[in-house]
Amino acid sequence: MFSITVRDHIMIAHSFRGDVFGPAQRLHGATFLVDATFRREQLDEDNIVVDIGLATRELGAVVGELNYRNLDNEPDFAGVNTSTEFLAKVIADRLAERVHKGALGEGAKGLAGLTVTLHESHVAWASYERAL
Repeated sequence: MFSITVRDHIMIAHSFRGDVFGPAQRLHGATFLVDATFRREQLDEDNIVVDIGLATRELGAVVGELNYRNLDNEPDFAGVNTSTEFLAKVIADRLAERVHKGALGEGAKGLAGLTVTLHESHVAWASYERAL
C-alpha cells in the first residue's frame, strides 16, 4: 500500500461533559497538528498516490471550518463531547466527501483509504481510519 501524508493545524476551544474529563469539563483551548494520510494499492498513471498540492488545499479547507472556533457554540456539535477521536472522524469524513466530489482530481478516484491523526501533544494523539 502506498501513502502520502499532508499536515495542517487547528486551534479550537471546547469543554466536555462527564467526570472522566476532570478539569477539561471547563472551557479550554486545544491546538492540534492534523495529519491526513491517503492510501492506495497502486500508483496512478502519474506514479503518485494523489496530488499533494490538492490534498494540502483540501485539508486546509476542512480544518479552516473548525479553526479558531468554540466548538461548544457550533450547531453541528451540539450536545457532543468533541474529543480528539471524534474530531479525527469529523475531519476524515469531511475530507472523504471532498474526494468523492472530485476536489482532489481524477487520480483520487483510485484511493483506497484515508487516516486522519490529530496530535494533541508530542506524547498523545488519536486517529480515525476509513475506506474511500
